[in-house]
Amino acid sequence: MTPSRRTSISTGQVADGRLDEAAQRLLNAARSGVPCAPVRDLIGRDDIDAAYAVQQRVIATATVAGATVIGRKIGLTSAVVQAQLGVDRPDFGVLLHDMQREESTPVAITDLLQPRIEAEVAFVLGADLYEGPLDVDAVRAAVAHAVAALEIVDSRIAGWDISFGDTVADNASSGLFVLGTTTRSLEEVDPVSVQMTMSENGEEVSTGNGAACLGDPLEALAWLARTARDFGEPLRAGQVILSGALGPMVPVKPGATYTAALTGLGQVSATFTAHDQEPHA
Repeated sequence: MTPSRRTSISTGQVADGRLDEAAQRLLNAARSGVPCAPVRDLIGRDDIDAAYAVQQRVIATATVAGATVIGRKIGLTSAVVQAQLGVDRPDFGVLLHDMQREESTPVAITDLLQPRIEAEVAFVLGADLYEGPLDVDAVRAAVAHAVAALEIVDSRIAGWDISFGDTVADNASSGLFVLGTTTRSLEEVDPVSVQMTMSENGEEVSTGNGAACLGDPLEALAWLARTARDFGEPLRAGQVILSGALGPMVPVKPGATYTAALTGLGQVSATFTAHDQEPHA
């Protein structure tokens, strides 16, 4: 049976009022386009439950306004980034339908605050993930296909001055994402063997491989499947999962085009408008 949905997260010593205030601070920043102060003064730097409780409030506000959950993203999959933030685990955020952009339409730079971009392997699930050990074999069997992806990460917090608690509360610094058009089954491509090169206006700016993502993007997916189940929101068939960066993320430049080439998965591109441009339909 599907586990019952957890309606709230245990938050230890952090009062509900402080959680609400943290969520409102982040929501105000998103609405105004003006980055805010970190929220760790309200929830602490590394109170995981409190941080996810704030994230839950932010997402609930979006869904009440009409947004639909279409998947999850995994962050902090790089050992280097974990060391920078003093954490020993990845985190996750929620993907909403209005976060997805198409390759054919330029991304409006004005939709973002402090964007950075990274290349990833995305998975589209063909089955729910809520029973059994949810190990690599289980998640591999549940994947319908893999596809190249660009994640445009963003932060509502000024200057990317984030602790672990800040980024989790801020929906794991989620922004937008673009999926490529070439899909492959896991019989056709092995995610850990993928090699990635990303260019900015034709100039190489980032390289990496599948092993940079928690040792294997499927290990990242297995971690997420177990964690999502623990939070009472298991991964579902049809959802898109961004499994984590294959190489360093880079700041987005207005007017630039970013193209990532992933072996076995083809290419995926995103073009950004300049500050004084509107995207064309």
